[in-house]
Amino acid sequence: MSVATDSLVNSSSSDDFAALLDAELDSDSSDGSPDQDCSDDEDNNAEGERTKRCKVLEMDSRVEVQEAITDSCTHPGFLRDMCICCGKRMDDGAGVAFGYIHKDLRLGSDEVSRLRDADVRTLLRNKKLYLVLDLDHTLLNSTRLEDINSEEDYLKSQTDSFEDISKGSLFRLDKMRMMTKLRPYVRTFLQEASNMFEMYIYTMGERAYAIEMAKLLDPGSLYFNSRVISQADCTQRHQKGLDVVLGKDSAVLILDDTEAVWQRHKDNLILMERYHYFSSSCRQFGFNCKSLSELKGDENEADGALATVLGVLKKIHSNFFDAEHGNDFAARDVRQVLKKIRNEVLGDCKIVFSRVFPTKFQAENHHLWKMAEQLGARCAVEVDSTVTHVVSTDAGTEKSRWAVENGKYLVHPKWLEAANYLWSKKPEQEFPVVLSKKRK
Repeated sequence: MSVATDSLVNSSSSDDFAALLDAELDSDSSDGSPDQDCSDDEDNNAEGERTKRCKVLEMDSRVEVQEAITDSCTHPGFLRDMCICCGKRMDDGAGVAFGYIHKDLRLGSDEVSRLRDADVRTLLRNKKLYLVLDLDHTLLNSTRLEDINSEEDYLKSQTDSFEDISKGSLFRLDKMRMMTKLRPYVRTFLQEASNMFEMYIYTMGERAYAIEMAKLLDPGSLYFNSRVISQADCTQRHQKGLDVVLGKDSAVLILDDTEAVWQRHKDNLILMERYHYFSSSCRQFGFNCKSLSELKGDENEADGALATVLGVLKKIHSNFFDAEHGNDFAARDVRQVLKKIRNEVLGDCKIVFSRVFPTKFQAENHHLWKMAEQLGARCAVEVDSTVTHVVSTDAGTEKSRWAVENGKYLVHPKWLEAANYLWSKKPEQEFPVVLSKKRK
């Protein structure tokens, strides 16, 4: 074996071992004291050469073993493009990047599966599942300082101190030129959810932003640790995926306000009503109305979005770990539990839509039709005696009048949306339908 002097960065794994050998030998050869008598130089040099030859032979043996390991290694993962098991360099970008764990870490599919299997066994023994949490409009709302309008300017004098973050909810982050408002009930939500779930943050925002938001939500690092996933970790453009979450899909629930980014995992998703605290948030989504900050109000903690969804999560958790179904938790699928509970919301309803879909639109493809079916309702195109609700935007349509004449419920589409977000059938009288302006 030749003793190479290539750098670790540019060399192969065998060269790395040689470079380490050179460093070790150089240190051994310089161990002698500069004050030694010159008459001992020849003996010392001879002994040094014998030591060096022994170390070379020993390292040759280790390299042969290492090469054998390399040939049989399955390369479970890579750190800085070097296999974490055998040290072989791989420059093809193999595996899935887990940059939120370590910026240079990539794991192969087999290793990801192994880690997930091991982790889920431990988690299920402790009667826990996984919960993936979106940030913006789900747990909080942020705005740029320059986007704060005159009606919101009062907020600048009401921000909370960073000295005790756990007691605050409105923060000004001057380094990021941003203001952030935490959603009411979020601290209680995280505390109680942590007893049932191992939690991840997953945002389409940049990592620096995600880390700052995690500090506001979890100042004591009790809930997330390194499990903060950002845009750079996504494996598909404009999409979030569970491929970068070290939890089995069958044990993962997702809270997010945007369904479109979870195309591959809709069955895991609980859709959240968006939190629009700042006026810029309303403008972003095209709402021509006052924001909560402009109205100087906020969501109610007791029956707001997070309090409601916490109740849903508790119900799902209880059903999943119900002892009546046995103790083989690994064979269960939380997606099926979620589907069952969602189906119960409007399970006794049969719905017909009127003046809701555009002309010639395929009704079955409309998001409200799909929403109603997910909530357990049966949907139909024509009315009959079994119909319980007519959903309409105009009280003057033929089907709307039929509902009134036959003692059926006539409700606005917002009744469906409320049931979807609140996980319960709301009083129909709270969602009246009026005559369109054309009919008045």
